[in-house]
Amino acid sequence: MTPAADVPADVPAEVRVLVYTRSGCTACVAAERDVERVCGELGQGWAAVDVDTDPELRAEYGDRVPVIMVDGREHGFWRVEEPRLRAALGG
Repeated sequence: MTPAADVPADVPAEVRVLVYTRSGCTACVAAERDVERVCGELGQGWAAVDVDTDPELRAEYGDRVPVIMVDGREHGFWRVEEPRLRAALGG
């Protein structure tokens, strides 16, 4: 997989799911919990990135967090749609 432009350079290549989040966001906590569980069950890597650590990320995703990316492409936002996420990950 070649990293997409929307994926920060410091995210390891084995990460298939990236959750853009921010501190104090209850929806973000729920999304991270769901992604962690699904990715754990399917043996897929995932990571979370706080949009407030980068002005460009905050401008792009700030009002829509959490944003879920799969393989460098936006998969959804505000909540995890578990059946869709599983299908996207081949599970």
